[in-house]
Amino acid sequence: MRAALIDPAASGHLAVTDVADPIPAPNQAVVQVKAVSLNLGEVRRARRESAGTHLGWDLAGVVAQAAADGTGPPEGSRVVGIMPAGSWSDRAAVEARMMAVLPDDVTFAAAAALPVAGLTALYALEQGGQLLGRRVLVTGASGGVGLFAIQLAKLSGASVTALIRRDTQEALVRDAGADHVVCGERATGAGDHGPYHCILDSVGGEVLADSLAFVGRGGVLVNFGVSAGETATIDVRDFFRVGRARLYGLYLFTEFGRRSACDGLSVLADLVATGRLDPHVAAEGPFEEIGILAERLFNREISGKAIVHID
Repeated sequence: MRAALIDPAASGHLAVTDVADPIPAPNQAVVQVKAVSLNLGEVRRARRESAGTHLGWDLAGVVAQAAADGTGPPEGSRVVGIMPAGSWSDRAAVEARMMAVLPDDVTFAAAAALPVAGLTALYALEQGGQLLGRRVLVTGASGGVGLFAIQLAKLSGASVTALIRRDTQEALVRDAGADHVVCGERATGAGDHGPYHCILDSVGGEVLADSLAFVGRGGVLVNFGVSAGETATIDVRDFFRVGRARLYGLYLFTEFGRRSACDGLSVLADLVATGRLDPHVAAEGPFEEIGILAERLFNREISGKAIVHID
């Protein structure tokens, strides 16, 4: 089969090459992959892992061989799935509990955009509980997770403030449903629309520190990324004076112990099928150009999701 492996000499540090077919465990199905998505965390990782490493979390395709233990979708099912690594290939062995069957009218490209970005947004917002009539702040709002978060928060009845770095991204987040847009490298301006019951932060650093001051009583700040920095200096008084506020660190693959990927993916796919959720696919290309797309995503030339089609 073909797979995109790390090659430091290639564009995006990725090159498509021939490798052995996957050997599935009893609880894994073999999926003929039709589309995958690129996430910023993956394309960054491609620049620091050793040559020959096989990456990839998101995928959509058709079950070519059902799991031997009888779990999961049967052969021939159209599915969307997520795996710890190895989706960037034309065949992948995927755990049955990490897949969901796709509605007929959801394309493989739209489905491939859902797993990491969509599930992160969904599970992060769940930490806020009931959002009807509440205020939500989304940092890094023009990225894949951010655009899903804005839409899902609006579907839950929240008023959403989007924090973006460049004013050229305002139309994008407005289109996703943002009620207020704040532009800048810091989150200080977002305080004008707070306090917030739920804050989703993918930026870290000073933005996280700024945002903690805007968490309302009983609210939560969910952090799942550090694109601007791994260290934050906070004024603890701004946080504990609020009372009952929480700081929650979300790592997606740990969240599956709380709510299965299959369940979450089914919810997201149904929302896409009924026209209530837009995956915001911003760039697409064939498998041979995965490195080019990865390079563009790394350079922040893509707002939204980058999809690779695999024949």
